[in-house]
Amino acid sequence: MIELSWREVSARRLERQGLATPLKAGGPAATVGAMCGAHAQVMSAAELSVALRLDGATRSTVREALWGTRELVKTHGPRGTVHLLPAADLPMWVSALSELPLAGPSFPEHVRMTGEQTQAVIQAVAIAVRGRELTVDELGEAVVAATGPWAGDLVMPAFQTMWPRWRQAMAVAAHRGAFVYGPARGRKVTYTAPPPGTLPGPAGGAGELLRRYLLAYGPATPQEFAQWLGAPAAWAARLFASADLEEVRFAGRPAWVVAGDTETPGEPPRGVRLLPYFDAYLVAGRPRELLYPGAAAGRALNGGQAGNHAVLLVDGEVAGVWHQRRSGRRVHVTVEPLRPLTAARSRELDDQVARVGEILEGRPELTVGPVTTGPHA
Repeated sequence: MIELSWREVSARRLERQGLATPLKAGGPAATVGAMCGAHAQVMSAAELSVALRLDGATRSTVREALWGTRELVKTHGPRGTVHLLPAADLPMWVSALSELPLAGPSFPEHVRMTGEQTQAVIQAVAIAVRGRELTVDELGEAVVAATGPWAGDLVMPAFQTMWPRWRQAMAVAAHRGAFVYGPARGRKVTYTAPPPGTLPGPAGGAGELLRRYLLAYGPATPQEFAQWLGAPAAWAARLFASADLEEVRFAGRPAWVVAGDTETPGEPPRGVRLLPYFDAYLVAGRPRELLYPGAAAGRALNGGQAGNHAVLLVDGEVAGVWHQRRSGRRVHVTVEPLRPLTAARSRELDDQVARVGEILEGRPELTVGPVTTGPHA
């Protein structure tokens, strides 16, 4: 059995995602595909996350791919969270996410919907957004009109207000391909139909998604895949058992890669990177104790959860945190290393700050010192 070291694995993950050397071909869609999706709850972080991996790209490059050429779509992806996905991969994602067993009840009985009500809402959403871009209020009116007053009952506590019952089905509706996000209307989010020709897709998407996940983040275990996707562990174990995989030894334990995919770069991971909130490398990267060694776990993880802090990455491992604050054209970047940087690493950090400024289309200013903001600030 082949044994792979942490340095070998982190080097290949960095290389495949454009974090060792920025990708020069394929554009934003290929980059996001290599990441298995880019977390987009905070759009500025998503733009930075994608552009960092693509040679010469800026936030405008990502915005054009999303709202101009529509080669990217914004929708609910792994764990039900908002992601950017390649439009060409949407059939695979919808197929894969539709194979997930529906989670058990997470709302009190007087709030949750029946299976029949959920399907009615999904169908109503899909019909309402055809050829239109609707705000959540407009979409709600259409859903209630199509399904009945029960859908509009204000029963879901949310952000010091109450949401209508139908909104509990939004993530599932996205996973079924009923809608994607449309361009904002002022400060209001809109929802629209998936790009023409992207749906429906073939069955069996879960197997293809597993293959792509392992190419990006393997070796991995069924439990790690389940945590990343937001799937039941038993379901993930069955999927691993049915796929064409190869068992290896990694970090002292069994793990799996796509059969034959054991090649690693000849050089160890090198380089300084500033990764934003919820960067894919951080969220999917495991084992956490190796990605966040020593003091990094206490400083950059939030109750064990990755992604709530923007991190300084040195040679593929978390070595500090950082924060950026914009003021007009100026981008104030504060970096807190957890250990002193060598002169060479400091020069690399300067280059990375300059690249962040280029991506954000601003003038960067670097301060090396304590980051006083909390997680996800």
